[in-house]
Amino acid sequence: MTPIVRTWDRGVATLTLDSPANRNALSAVLVGALREALAACAADDTVRAVVLTHTGSTFCAGADLTAPPDPEAFVGLMREIVALPKPVVARVTGHVRAGGLGLLAACDIAVAGVASTFALTESRLGLAPAVISLTLLPRLDRTAANRYYLTGERFDAAEAARISLVTEAAEDVDKALEPVLDGLRRASPQGLAASKKLVTATVLRSFDQDAEDLVALSAALFASDEAREGMTAFLERRDPAWVR
Repeated sequence: MTPIVRTWDRGVATLTLDSPANRNALSAVLVGALREALAACAADDTVRAVVLTHTGSTFCAGADLTAPPDPEAFVGLMREIVALPKPVVARVTGHVRAGGLGLLAACDIAVAGVASTFALTESRLGLAPAVISLTLLPRLDRTAANRYYLTGERFDAAEAARISLVTEAAEDVDKALEPVLDGLRRASPQGLAASKKLVTATVLRSFDQDAEDLVALSAALFASDEAREGMTAFLERRDPAWVR
């Protein structure tokens, strides 16, 4: 069964992450299926915009440590969201962790429910938010990036909006999205594509310049002894050896 459910309503395609067994973690299968779904949206002239959402209480738990995607495939997914000539809107009513924040930050507009929480947990696993920096750092308040990259602290939707990770924190996510989707339906396909290209140009240049080095960094960190200890401790639900 595919981990991506596709629906359509009045020019808006909704892609739903539907892999409850691993809390919508970024497995090789999910990344591949999402890339295929995005390519179909790009090729479909009836699609004006894309909503990316989820089932369950977690939008995305980050990398699936038991079946991770190739780092280049995940970089490709983020770049395809940024470069898609149609707006991608994230609808978040659950938790987002680690690599899931990179997926979220690739979207053009994001609305998060007040029950959502966020955390960049990589440093606690012996890793770093390497490839997801391509979408996160252009978006995040720098002072907030310094704090949350280093500490791995959890923060709420209001803080996510304050630091520009999401566009808006809302009690009712669907109500908050109504004017956004209405605006996108009223815009012309050419106008949307050209406008999005203006605001994503700098991010795409960063992908072209830095992605290869960040993929190499990610691979080196994942292969390290500290990361093996960190990921093993996470899966065994214990503190890693370095915790004091």
